[in-house]
Amino acid sequence: MDPVLDREVALSRVGGDVELLKEIAALFLGEYPKILDELRSAAERGDARRLERTAHSLKGSVSNFGACPAVAAAGSLEAMGRAGRLEQAAPVIRDLERALAALGAELERL
Repeated sequence: MDPVLDREVALSRVGGDVELLKEIAALFLGEYPKILDELRSAAERGDARRLERTAHSLKGSVSNFGACPAVAAAGSLEAMGRAGRLEQAAPVIRDLERALAALGAELERL
């Protein structure tokens, strides 16, 4: 099973600075609910370009934490947006919500 949070990856991205990692985690925890809302809104409105851009940005953010499940779900949404195929976006967004909730719980424990 892929890690929800890979501490080694996350620490390597911040040069081993635990305090910086905690700061970045706190920022992410404050932002990701808004990002999920933006993804839901884009999918509901059929805005493929916005879905692609938002998912791409999120994918980069969660990759900094080595959060494989969230990276995979965001990558799927990005590809759907790029292809203009949003029919299956809702279940993938739900998968992403679960992955981000699990990641959030891990980040809060840092």
